[in-house]
Amino acid sequence: MRSYQDLFRTPEFTPLFLASAAQTVAQTVSGLALGTLVFRSTGSPLLSAVSMFGPSLAQVLGATLFLSGADRLPPRRTLAGVSLAFAAGAALLAVPALPVWALFAVVLAQGLVASLGGGVRWGLLNEILSHGGRDGYLLGRSVFNMMSGLMQITGFATGGLLLAALPPRACLLLAAALYTTAAAAARLGLTPRPPRTTGRASVSATWRTNALLFSDRSRRLTYLGLWLPNGLVVGCESLYVSYAPGAAGTLFACGALGMLAGDVTVGRLLPPAVRGRMATPLLLLLAAPYLLFALHPPVWQAACLVTAASAGFGASLVQQERLMALTPANLSGHALGLHSAGMLTMQGVAATLAGTIAQLTTPAWSMTTMATASAAVTLTLAATARRTRVHSAGGSGDFETDAALS
Repeated sequence: MRSYQDLFRTPEFTPLFLASAAQTVAQTVSGLALGTLVFRSTGSPLLSAVSMFGPSLAQVLGATLFLSGADRLPPRRTLAGVSLAFAAGAALLAVPALPVWALFAVVLAQGLVASLGGGVRWGLLNEILSHGGRDGYLLGRSVFNMMSGLMQITGFATGGLLLAALPPRACLLLAAALYTTAAAAARLGLTPRPPRTTGRASVSATWRTNALLFSDRSRRLTYLGLWLPNGLVVGCESLYVSYAPGAAGTLFACGALGMLAGDVTVGRLLPPAVRGRMATPLLLLLAAPYLLFALHPPVWQAACLVTAASAGFGASLVQQERLMALTPANLSGHALGLHSAGMLTMQGVAATLAGTIAQLTTPAWSMTTMATASAAVTLTLAATARRTRVHSAGGSGDFETDAALS
């Protein structure tokens, strides 16, 4: 797999790409609409942050109960069903006078569904690109990340314009239509494939596979590096609405633009030898610009800082490449689903923590606190990985290679 053109010539890649693009736009529009709806109703940064990132909190429950289905269910039918479930959820959130407790119940249900959908999608992507060599998945995931960045820019920019002209509930109904479009693209564009692993999906199978994946120290460090620094910085992002209520869409779009730039650089421009040494520097870049939010920068400066920081999300490509190298092919869907579920769970936890700190102080100080924690975790994981590698190699090891685990 040598170029992006090769990817789009690969059977099934394009319909999976288009279905995921429609779902990403729907998620950004619905998330911004829901966060705005809750903030207008309650004036609470905490509830606004949790409403936008609350589905992520349910990921940990889904990862412990349903994730074995990622490799044991037929991909086409499952992906279409997940999108339809989100369409129904978005339509339900648009019901007038829906109580707050009912709104968060819907958000919880969406998170449970999403925990399965991520594993199915990324496992299928790995399967589709498995003949492209070791770089096939990384290149494909890079394209998906770039698409996600572009669609988030489109979704947040469009969502901001729509919210200026329409009530949030109307925007939620538009998101439901986009989710339905994603379901149709998956159902009509993908071909039927058998599950990658035999056996019935069950809670016990999920637990056994989770335990197997965590039994290896290198995989554990890789998972922690994928979950913690990233999630803490997403806590900063969850406060855009309360930091700049009239320009949150702009900040989200700038974040997506920075993420796009980082993914292009890591996925396409950096040679493998350099790429493997870039995880820790990129994770530090992800956190460092948010430290300046303690100075309460105006929106245009905040937008520049957000763009620069978000380029650091490219670190996840390096870490996912490492994870796939450490994981058997028949468990790829479960392994990637666990990565996705854990990452999103941490994002939900961080959004709740950031919102709580913002309630007690200010959104700007909360952002600075979360960024400081992210940088500290990155340095700690890098040092731990280095000590582990030096010990296992009898005293020899390279810091930058080990840092790719964190």
